[in-house]
Amino acid sequence: MTALPFWAILALLGFASWMILTQQAVSLIYQFWIHTERVKKLPRWFEFIFNTPSHHRVHHGANEIYLDRNYGGILIVWDRIFGTFQGETERPRYGLTKNIHTFRPTRVAFHKFADLARDVRAAKGWRERLGYVFRGPGWSPDGSGGSVRG
Repeated sequence: MTALPFWAILALLGFASWMILTQQAVSLIYQFWIHTERVKKLPRWFEFIFNTPSHHRVHHGANEIYLDRNYGGILIVWDRIFGTFQGETERPRYGLTKNIHTFRPTRVAFHKFADLARDVRAAKGWRERLGYVFRGPGWSPDGSGGSVRG
């Protein structure tokens, strides 16, 4: 659902719906094999260009060094270009940085939006509100990273 605006832009640019749906299918199939711990490292040239299981483990890691890294679905070069790439240097610890203590699907899916709304309501002006919405997770006005969202 959150990806819909990005796909809609392609439709507005004139790409045929079958092209968009085909690319979504290819991306989904590619995502299947990178969700494994069985594959350690692949040849350097492949790791430089493509998202691999090693890169994707970093994406899912809750370790401080791994937060907000490796967003590429198929190509990891975008993360290298935009400075969000991080190689796997330690075993990832999977999960949330702050446990939400529930298994309710709606809470799991939407808790970050509720936290964001709480931060925005508590902000002391428009600059802070925009900071919470457009800056990275954990951003706070004083730079401590101590927002409600943690």
